[in-house]
Amino acid sequence: MNIATYFKALSDATRIRLINSLIHHELSVNEIVTLMRMGQSGISRHLKILMDAELLKCRRDGVWAFYSVSDAEPSRKFIDSIRYLFQNDPIFIEDLKKASQLIEDRKTRTIQFFDAVAADWDFIKREILGDFNLNQAILKYIDPCKTAVDLGCGTGELIANLKQKASKVIGVDSSAKMLEETRKRFLSENTPPDLRLGELEHLPLSDGEAECAIVSMVLHHVSSPDAAISEIYRALQPGGTFIIADLDKHDNETMRKSYGDRWLGFHRDEIENFLNKNNFVLKTFQSYTLGQTLNLNIFKSKKMSKPKH
Repeated sequence: MNIATYFKALSDATRIRLINSLIHHELSVNEIVTLMRMGQSGISRHLKILMDAELLKCRRDGVWAFYSVSDAEPSRKFIDSIRYLFQNDPIFIEDLKKASQLIEDRKTRTIQFFDAVAADWDFIKREILGDFNLNQAILKYIDPCKTAVDLGCGTGELIANLKQKASKVIGVDSSAKMLEETRKRFLSENTPPDLRLGELEHLPLSDGEAECAIVSMVLHHVSSPDAAISEIYRALQPGGTFIIADLDKHDNETMRKSYGDRWLGFHRDEIENFLNKNNFVLKTFQSYTLGQTLNLNIFKSKKMSKPKH
């Protein structure tokens, strides 16, 4: 790409503001419209110019489109070379505050959804999984260990199974109502699980606290799976086991409304890219058929003792 193309694409104040925000966040078209307080047609025109200049990339998920700055060279090098110019501008600073609030609003809506459905969540999961026993399938990939953590534990179904493999089980969820349901499940036990309120992107775990971490049917609810996996790397011991169970990529848009899904599943290579980027080595992959339209993938990986970078 000719360098003049980059400068021409950034010859408009709105497009500079867009680049500044999309350096830090991946946003949907509707979120960008809200951020910039412009009509969708105007935003679409600006996005097209930036896309044509290869300064942005677009990720499509069903009928939704999400934009962020390109990570391909040489456009990313160009963006990195000028981003220092944005740091002290009051307008850009305000844009970033608003963009961060949009991300927080996403998380709030997700928490509110799960708080509302907590009492019915086991039934809702069966609507998706059918007769497939996901917890038993996951258990096959877990070696005996001292501490296992179920991230996004919901009502604690998997926790009950993890006690067969781990001396200590920790459950983490962002929904207080879900954790209440988990507590009810273990009321009769002398040693209930250690339950903690927190998000996958900001885990209430110390560095290297867990020997095994499981994210089961949770990643498609997270705004930034990449950030979540990076945080899980921090919380795992060197050589620790990380298991992801999630839906393969699909096109069933109704699952966003019915089940609070953020992503319509993931292609295998998407998950493998997340793992590789965050210093995990894939050890085992298995795909299962849930029904006529849905497949579920399980990934078992290990935390590298030394980061590649």
